Amino acid sequence: MKIVLQNLTKIFPSRNKKSGEEVVAVNNFNFEIPDGKLIGLLGPSGCGKSTTLYMISGLQKPSSGRIFFGDDDVTELSTENRGIGLVFQNYALYPHMTVKQNILFPLQNLKGKDKLTKEQMLDRAQEAARLVQIDQLLDRKPSELSGGQQQRVAIARALVKMPKVLLLDEPLSNLDARLRLQTREEIRRIQKETGITTVFVTHDQEEAMSISDMIVVMKLGVVQQIGKPQEVYDDPANLFVAKFLGTPPINVFRGSVRAGQLYLGEEAVLKVSGAPDGDVDVGIRPEGFLLDPQGPLSCSPLNVEVMGRDVSVVSTHPASENPMVRSIINADSGADISSGTVRYSIKPHKLFLFDRESGKRIPFEVKQHG
Repeated sequence: MKIVLQNLTKIFPSRNKKSGEEVVAVNNFNFEIPDGKLIGLLGPSGCGKSTTLYMISGLQKPSSGRIFFGDDDVTELSTENRGIGLVFQNYALYPHMTVKQNILFPLQNLKGKDKLTKEQMLDRAQEAARLVQIDQLLDRKPSELSGGQQQRVAIARALVKMPKVLLLDEPLSNLDARLRLQTREEIRRIQKETGITTVFVTHDQEEAMSISDMIVVMKLGVVQQIGKPQEVYDDPANLFVAKFLGTPPINVFRGSVRAGQLYLGEEAVLKVSGAPDGDVDVGIRPEGFLLDPQGPLSCSPLNVEVMGRDVSVVSTHPASENPMVRSIINADSGADISSGTVRYSIKPHKLFLFDRESGKRIPFEVKQHG
């Protein structure tokens, strides 16, 4: 089931009656979610991702714009008639019911032509429990389950209706780190197995990038960039997107372009043909530094953090916007910080220029320094 969002906008009235300023939670969102894909809505708190999800689900009505499931306009359709499965951050299980009863609950409310026999309901519940691998826990109450198991029950309950669309609102944020990793892999497996079009809301960029077919990066209700996770990481549209994606985050420097050379402080670090002269913000991914005794960029190292296969050199640079510059180097390179200076050359495809005012990406031709 493809989902089409046309000029989708949601405006909330002001909480402050005196100022009367409305809050634009989602602003003119246009996107076609392909059938059978998993889409990650990604951004910081307050960016409009959950509001977008609630409009797709029918829990909130758009101020303007349309929502289509396939060719059907569902903008005015009630939540229960949209054929969706919804999983919230808090699992919202009924504590007095067993796992089986929780999963069966949505089926017991079906009426008319959708009504199922008892046997059909039990078969569906069993199948949903098998899919999320909790078929051994059907007689337990929610209080007897771990957080990860409770989340699986919530997913099974959403899947048992055989929805056309599965909507997940921050489904992993209540789990510890190891369970999050395990459960996000499970969500991806279930989505692939069922082929259900899925929209997954998260503020965790690593989570979104690891399981999504495409990500939508949002800021203050406005879509910043849409694309495959790796493509958005490698080719950010603006400084916000570049900063939001990546662990450790991108290093940002104050720089200037003069006659086709990029300067950080007084050091000419890269030829950037085609970039206009002027002050710029410069983003360099942590993996974009190469240890090079003759390299054009010099930093003052503070310490080396061993990460196994890689090491992270933590240093300072007068043009850096952050207190620390983080460079991820292959452990075999043998980072030596005893001299008090570490020199780098830069991988051009890991360096981005941004307009100082607008934050938009400035294109340039990739030519290595010197």
